Amino acid sequence: MENTIVHTSLSQNNNVRQLLLAFGITAGFMIIEAIGGFISGSLALLADAGHMLTDAAALIFAVLAVLFARRPANIRHTFGWLRLTTLAAFVNAIALVVITIIIFWEAIQRFNQPQPVAGRTMIVIAAAGLLVNLMALWILRRGGEEKNLNVRAAALHVLGDLLGSVGAIAAAIVIILTGWTPIDPILSVLVSCLVLRSAWQLLKESVNELLEGAPHTINVDELKRNLNRILPVVRNIHHVHLWLVGEKPMMTLHVQVVSPHNHDTVLGCIQNFLKHHYQIEHATIQIEYYPCSDTECHLNETQTIAINWKANESSVHERF
Repeated sequence: MENTIVHTSLSQNNNVRQLLLAFGITAGFMIIEAIGGFISGSLALLADAGHMLTDAAALIFAVLAVLFARRPANIRHTFGWLRLTTLAAFVNAIALVVITIIIFWEAIQRFNQPQPVAGRTMIVIAAAGLLVNLMALWILRRGGEEKNLNVRAAALHVLGDLLGSVGAIAAAIVIILTGWTPIDPILSVLVSCLVLRSAWQLLKESVNELLEGAPHTINVDELKRNLNRILPVVRNIHHVHLWLVGEKPMMTLHVQVVSPHNHDTVLGCIQNFLKHHYQIEHATIQIEYYPCSDTECHLNETQTIAINWKANESSVHERF
């Protein structure tokens, strides 16, 4: 047991070091790329710098998730501090949407009034950005398949930023060879679309968690059907509430079972089912032996009967 705890702690420390190193490289070059965009007059570089901002944010959120996950809960924060990373992600997503709107507006202005762009300066900075992204990706991916979810998600963000660097290089080559500067705002809009896509996804996920929404990966109706199928003693499942705290699913539910049955045995079976099939490790389960009198319970019971009737009807059709 001690060896497992030590191994987990060392693995988490290694993840934090790799994430911080990748963040330092990405954030540092993001500043250089933004300065280079102003000097060269390249809007594509500025857009790519905005994309690197999403990568830096994803990396620092991954670090915070690991660090805050270690902090114990207390009387005032019974779930710990994991929700803080969600709040930071929400603020970051809003900022990225504002940055994208500014880049779009500037691109429209440059279509109407083209600005000179230093193609050689632009291609040097864009090529360096490509190398930086490759280095950050290598740092995050070395070590095989033992990375946690945060590290893999951060690696996907960095991989997406490679497209922005490639786009800036392509724009610089066109400007050097042809002098056609409108390619710069065109590619800046394309890169900004990548930023907007990442920001919108981040905004949806953070808002869903802040509003106590259920995780998109878990279908509550399917969970109830599977629990009924695996445990025949379960007659009705109601008052189901599912939400996220720092990417960890939490759940409460009432379960009516056939009486008499051993309370602890049924409870243990339900907990094992939720943990192994849906990775829900924190669930508050109330076992009941009599039908619930609430209106919601009768509604759920009617829906459960309808679902079971349809399933039986489908089974009969398959047989004949």
